[in-house]
Amino acid sequence: MSIAFIGLGVMGAPMSRHLLEAGHTVTAYDVHTPAVEAFVADGGAGASTVAEAVKDADVVITMLPNHPQVEEVVLGENGVFESAATGTLLVDMSTIRPETSVAISAKAAGQGFGALDAPVSGGQTGAQQAMLSIMAGGDETDYAAARPVLEVLGTPRHVGGPGAGQVVKAANQLVVAGIYALVSEAIVLLENSSIDAGKALDVLAGGLAASRILDLKRESMIAREFTPGFRIDLHHKDLAIVLDAARRADVALPVTGLVAQLVAATRAMGYGSLDHSALLKVTETLAGQER
Repeated sequence: MSIAFIGLGVMGAPMSRHLLEAGHTVTAYDVHTPAVEAFVADGGAGASTVAEAVKDADVVITMLPNHPQVEEVVLGENGVFESAATGTLLVDMSTIRPETSVAISAKAAGQGFGALDAPVSGGQTGAQQAMLSIMAGGDETDYAAARPVLEVLGTPRHVGGPGAGQVVKAANQLVVAGIYALVSEAIVLLENSSIDAGKALDVLAGGLAASRILDLKRESMIAREFTPGFRIDLHHKDLAIVLDAARRADVALPVTGLVAQLVAATRAMGYGSLDHSALLKVTETLAGQER
């Protein structure tokens, strides 16, 4: 299958290579030219524009930072819908506001394209290991067509119509941020009670408090190692999507609101480029235990 891959960042770079390794013909584009050059060095094809990347594609995958970039690439001049052949399937794997996904889906249907919103969970590690959880929203026929491609990257699930993937991803992000906040408080409590936090979290990870975050992040959090897999800046953006979705659904999410403020505070303290587990740093500051 011929695939155009737009966006070779922390997530897109390994994802595009998995597709290449699976035997697909992949042409990649990114505004950062060295990322395209590295992809070509690994055996892929590079493009200097979106139009060049998508002109012969069966499937176009976008993995971009936020809705303005997606709108520009997909709907803009010389973008996907202007340049790809009718019948091409667009799979947007970015995490963006649901209303943009709904609008893109409607535009796609009117112009003879297929479209899915298919954001992912699993972070950089999941992308590198092809173990992403993929939440797909859109027409079931489009999902069936995209599924063999998505299965190269992880485990896809069809969760509803256009925009549904983004709403499920929003729910994922509020849960992840909430767990990071609670694990941070647990570490602060344990360490200031003269208890070995490593041993204690090992116990928690084996009981009802078990989570993927405890499995993957407890050692690095205790060591205060916050090398970014998923940055605070991006989680701040995602929680804004969550709160906006809550307003649109006319529901109150009070705990989410509090966690969103903690993430915003972490970013305001200058830690936006760190991993989202750096929420521990603002928790320590609030507890008077700043390191």
